[in-house]
This record gives sequence, C-alpha cells and structure tokens, in this order.
Amino acid sequence: MLKQRIITAVLIVVALLASLAFLPLMGLSVLFALIVLLAAWEWSDLSGLSSRVSRFSYVVVCGALMLAAAWQASLFSDVNKEEVKNIVSAGSVWWAIALLWVKSYPQSASLWGSQWMRAFMGLMVLVPAWLALCYMRSLDGGVWLILAVVGLVASADIGAYFVGRAFGKAKLAPAVSPGKSWAGFWGGVACSTALSALLWFVLARLAPAAIPTGLLPLLCLVTITVLASVLGDLLESMVKRHRGIKDSGQLLPGHGGIMDRVDSITAAAPVFALGLIATGWV
Repeated sequence: MLKQRIITAVLIVVALLASLAFLPLMGLSVLFALIVLLAAWEWSDLSGLSSRVSRFSYVVVCGALMLAAAWQASLFSDVNKEEVKNIVSAGSVWWAIALLWVKSYPQSASLWGSQWMRAFMGLMVLVPAWLALCYMRSLDGGVWLILAVVGLVASADIGAYFVGRAFGKAKLAPAVSPGKSWAGFWGGVACSTALSALLWFVLARLAPAAIPTGLLPLLCLVTITVLASVLGDLLESMVKRHRGIKDSGQLLPGHGGIMDRVDSITAAAPVFALGLIATGWV
C-alpha cells in the first residue's frame, strides 16, 4: 500500500509540474476544471445523491457555475480583479462558517446534514477554489504562486505528520478526525512558516526584485493559508464521517479519491488569492 501510495504521489507531482510548465491559462483552466468536475462527482456521493442522473446533474451545475464565475471575472480576457475578489471573498466567508460547523460537530450536523445543504457546501468548496487557481495562473509569475500554495499545503501536511506522530496526544478535532492532534497542527504551521522564511531570505539575497512584501506580512498570509488548508481537510473528513465512508472515491490508488487529495487546496487557494488581492501584492 505504501509503495502504491508513493508511486501515485510521484505521478501526481510530475503531472502537475508538466501542466504548469507547458499549458497556457486556457489549457490549465480546462485541466483544473476537469479535476474539479471529478471532485464534484465524488461530492455528489458525499451529499447523499444516489442516482446517476442526480449525480451527473450536480456535476453539470458545478460546471455551469464555474463558467459563470469565469465570465463574471473576464478570466480569459482582461481579468476583472474586483469580481475575482468578490467571488474568492464569498468563498473565504464560507470557510469561516465551515470552521464553526467543524468545531461544533456533531451538533452542527442539524444545520448542514441535509442532502441539499451538503450539495450546496460542495459548490462553495469547489467553485471559488477553481477560480482562485485560474486567477493566480493569469498573473505574472502565476505558476510560482500556484506552486507556493501547493508547497504550503504539502509542507504543512509533512510537518503535521511527523510532529503529530512524535508528540500528538491532545486531539485537534476528535469528533471529526481522531488522528489529528494539536501538536501536528502546530508542527505543520511551523514547517510552512519556516520554509517560507527560508525562501524569503534566499530571494532577498539572490533576487530582491522578486520579493513582493516584507517578511512579517508574508508569514501572516502563509499562516492564514495553512490554517485554511487544515480546515479544508477537516471539513471533508466531517462530511465523510457523516456519510459513513472512509474515502471520497477510488480513482487514485493508495490515496482514495480526487477530493481526498485536493481538500486542503480547496480552502487554501481562495484564501491565498484573497490575501494577494487585498494586500495589493499583485
């Protein structure tokens, strides 16, 4: 199982790097859209939709909302930054609400546990994240911004895993994900902020013009983005626990489904994009 998991992870990383290196904005947006639609298919099951017709209809609705968001933001012409800001702001507000629901689970299930409410949650998870990633790709240095988000999520996961295994006693959200600990959480935050600080100092010496801001504002954005990534993971765990399943799907050998791999990024991407816009770094 571990060998299969590592092979799948390597293939995912290679495919991501190749896509970022060779695909233009339109091509990458289409690729990301296909991934999101696969995730929407899985979320339709998490929502409790059972028939193929209802699940396919859910995917169509998700795709239509992505097209509407792209049109509203003029994504493929002269990007309307204010409209992007409005959409990712709505996504970020949604994640603030999700935090309250995760924290108060299982009592909060009375608010979101219905089939249609879970379906709505999925749209709020997926659509702003897709737009945020596409918007970042449209910017100068957009490839590096996407890699930054992915790197933050990955480093937080790695730090949480090793620190959690060594010191994880107090549980972070036992009703949602019993394996996560406060030690792992802070280990993930520390790992991401340390990596970001190291990169900042390296760039300050080698390419100071590439640094958009000071170290402290950067670390604030990194910390908020990492917090959001943890929330994305916890939210999917909460919905899966409510649904009574372990994985969102079986598409990725050793990893489960698409949602199991992108859950953290769905929260981190809109929060990171909003931070870039709100602070004027882009």
